[in-house]
Amino acid sequence: MPESPESVRIEVAFAGGPIIAANVSPASADALEHALASGSQGTHQLDTDDGRAAIVLARVAYLKRFARDSRVGFGL
Repeated sequence: MPESPESVRIEVAFAGGPIIAANVSPASADALEHALASGSQGTHQLDTDDGRAAIVLARVAYLKRFARDSRVGFGL
């Protein structure tokens, strides 16, 4: 699914190897970043373009937030 103008692409990697990629609102990405930076425990509900995901904060290895202009292709 292509990104909407008001979404940002993120990848969440978990300890043990699995990675999920999703398009989320900038506010959702900010909230997840804040929860991880503050050392919160438990789960974080992440609303994505594909549905809701419960992220176990203690299992997150890293969060990658893509720049809006990063696209693969010929720029059409």
